[in-house]
Amino acid sequence: MKVPISWLKDFVDITLPLKELTERMTLAGLEVGALEYIGVEGADLVWDRDKLVLGHILKVEQHPNADRLVLATVDIGAAAPETVVTGAPNLFEFVGQGDISHLDLKSPFVMEGATVYDGHAKEPGAKMKLKGREVRGIMNRHMLCSEKELGLSDDHTGIILCDDNAPPGTPLVDLWGDVVLDIDITPNLSRCASILGVAREVAALTGQKIRYPEVCHGNEGITSVTYDPTDENIQGSLPSLESRLTIETTEPKLNPRFVAILIKGIEIKPSPYWMRRRLRLAGMRPINNIVDISNYVMLETGQPNHAFDWEVLRRRADEYNSPAKGEHGPVKIITRLAEPGETVLTLDDKTHQMPGYTILVTDPKSNLSIGGIMGGAESEVGEKSQNILLEAAAWDFINIRRTSQALNIASEAGYRFSRGVHPSLAMLGALRGAKLMVDLAGGNIEGLLDYYPNPPEAVVIDLPQAEVTRLLGIKIEPAEIKRILESLEFKVEEIMDAAGPSSFSPQPSTFRVIVPDHRLDISGEPATGRADLIEEIARIYGYDRIPVSEITDELPPQRNNLSLDREERTRDLLAQAGLQEVITYRLTTPEAEARVLGAEYGANARYVTLANPTTPERAAMRHSLLNSVLDVAAENTKHHDRVQLFEVGHIYLPHPPDSEGEAAILPNEPTRLAIVMTGPREENTWLPGADRHGVDFYDLKGVVESLLAGLHFEHVTFTPTQHRTYQPGRVAELQVNGKVIGVLGQLHPLVVAAYEFQVDEKQPVLAADFDLDTLLCEIPELHVVHGVSRFPAVQQDIAIVIDESIPADQVQALIRQTGQPLLVNVQLFDVFRGEQIGAGKKSLAYSLTFQAKDRTLTDQVVARQQDKIVKRLEQELGARLRS
Repeated sequence: MKVPISWLKDFVDITLPLKELTERMTLAGLEVGALEYIGVEGADLVWDRDKLVLGHILKVEQHPNADRLVLATVDIGAAAPETVVTGAPNLFEFVGQGDISHLDLKSPFVMEGATVYDGHAKEPGAKMKLKGREVRGIMNRHMLCSEKELGLSDDHTGIILCDDNAPPGTPLVDLWGDVVLDIDITPNLSRCASILGVAREVAALTGQKIRYPEVCHGNEGITSVTYDPTDENIQGSLPSLESRLTIETTEPKLNPRFVAILIKGIEIKPSPYWMRRRLRLAGMRPINNIVDISNYVMLETGQPNHAFDWEVLRRRADEYNSPAKGEHGPVKIITRLAEPGETVLTLDDKTHQMPGYTILVTDPKSNLSIGGIMGGAESEVGEKSQNILLEAAAWDFINIRRTSQALNIASEAGYRFSRGVHPSLAMLGALRGAKLMVDLAGGNIEGLLDYYPNPPEAVVIDLPQAEVTRLLGIKIEPAEIKRILESLEFKVEEIMDAAGPSSFSPQPSTFRVIVPDHRLDISGEPATGRADLIEEIARIYGYDRIPVSEITDELPPQRNNLSLDREERTRDLLAQAGLQEVITYRLTTPEAEARVLGAEYGANARYVTLANPTTPERAAMRHSLLNSVLDVAAENTKHHDRVQLFEVGHIYLPHPPDSEGEAAILPNEPTRLAIVMTGPREENTWLPGADRHGVDFYDLKGVVESLLAGLHFEHVTFTPTQHRTYQPGRVAELQVNGKVIGVLGQLHPLVVAAYEFQVDEKQPVLAADFDLDTLLCEIPELHVVHGVSRFPAVQQDIAIVIDESIPADQVQALIRQTGQPLLVNVQLFDVFRGEQIGAGKKSLAYSLTFQAKDRTLTDQVVARQQDKIVKRLEQELGARLRS
């Protein structure tokens, strides 16, 4: 939010240097992200105090030698007025009117030698130094400025004309020089989404008093008073609109309050320059006085409001009122939920179909606006409007947020209502808006109607002083606690224990705190509310003043999160194997996943979908983690030749409907592990000997085996299988302890093409997709660690010939089982197929390592072990020893 310091000063005195103020605000949570300097020291263009002043235009005459130029006589507070040659189009209407000093037209006056922005330069930020020159026979040494030449905006269509009360010759930097604070409003500080909200924080941080704006008030006529948040009858005796207007709601929870003020006899015209300038500094575009006042009040107080054309409402009332009541029956405003298929044409000329949970402002004829978000086009205030109904209401923030997202409407009103605006602020917004409309649009207040069907209860919290000390770790004096809370407009009452103060503890032990209306962030639940209040005390006291101290409370028992520990161990092992972790979007589309799951799956699967996705590509919660990783891997192959990625993440599978046809709201969220590898085995570096051969199935299998070994699995099998996503003959099913974990292998060429991998057609893309929940549940709680034997190991090689159909894993498992306990390692190091061993046969060569823990093995012992292994292979697998 953009907060001009000049506007902030209307409500609180700024007593600290700007740097110190912004530091205090940031430490207190109100983070100042940037500062924009306008005309003052620190700005790109600093306005010269002596040469940029306010001028009073006394007369405008036609240039004798140019039809498109005029001569403006300007009083700048000097001994004699100055004459300026200008072509400003907004001065031509005053030509020939003689003395116009009574119009009180003021404009920035720039003297010779001053530096301003060049209004005619094409490049932004170009400056010029004003030099006197003759213009069509008349010497011109000065100029009147547009907003562009002062850096206020890009508007160069005419000079600035204002009605400032300052005397001619006042330095412009004193009038309009400003600093704009760009404040990042976090969700817990939504109360600060207004100038007044920021002023409250600044007042508390600097020890100053907050000043409230003037509002209209009824007391022996229509007057103005300073707003008092404690005055429940701040409107005074304003006339009632009960005979001319009725308000009702079918949803008091969604619309707890609706305040309406009827103002007649307004004139639609441009706002005064001071208001237009403030709106621009705050980031809003001026339109006309009524719209600008509505926006101004919203920015100033945090209460959005809306103006309806009363004559439109009146004409509609004549149509829907029954003949018995006559054509002058009351205007009826009803807030209700949208009907099925109902649409609203909003102020931006867009037609929106309303979800059933949308709260609408309507009358018996049709809808008028989307409550809390945007007005309707039919009842919009136009250039000829003279009578308006000003509305300030309260809305349920969750409903407004939900509706805004569903309709994809981002409005300033919706921004504030979706974060919470207390119903009490509706009266402030309405009375402040009415006051400005009377002052700036010439209207007369006809009456007010306050419909308040659901007033909230006040939040009262008992705060023990001991709790403040316990949570903050320091003792803050009771008087200081009370001062801090009262500076934030909390009402604080000191209460004693039942026994009263003792001679040892004369101070009150508890504060009874009444939370101000605008503090919706303070919880009414006792424990949370106390913590919220203590946070407020710490913010204003200063986090930087709280020393580091050890916690005095007893810590609760610390318990490990076993599933998280195992998941993190999986990540560490894969990173140690050389893979890089990625975190991908959990949102996708069924069409995208059909590339890996199959078109028939996407056609029949049920997805968890978003009602209002940000993009069409992020519309459904994913069913496949592998699809997400393949997308990232394919994109990376456009920039890198070696890609080795993994991700641990959830997929989202809706539960099937029960017997009554209803499904659970939340989906099942199993955890999956996906691995994708392609490209050379090693990076290309300056070191010689890097293996630049492409990875294959066995590289992926090795990564998986290293992961399983690191998790201490013993009973692991890889079984050939078939899968539509993978190349036939190059895919295996992983089983651990007899349970299927997933598949791994080389992707099918059609799948590779579908993801548009930028790899050579001979370079395989390898992938694994595992059920990580099942895998982690099988991790043994304990594993055996063997000591290193001090006796030497003996290595022997054997080669056997077996049928092609027998997998090497089965052979290796039988060797390991037979050779226990002296056989400590088995390694397959060669596979041979050829005519020498016959068709349908293969030769497997194994390296066997024997070692004992208590003695040196003799050749005879090793030979007996080897013979035992060979005989077992011959008996069970029909193997024969290859010489």
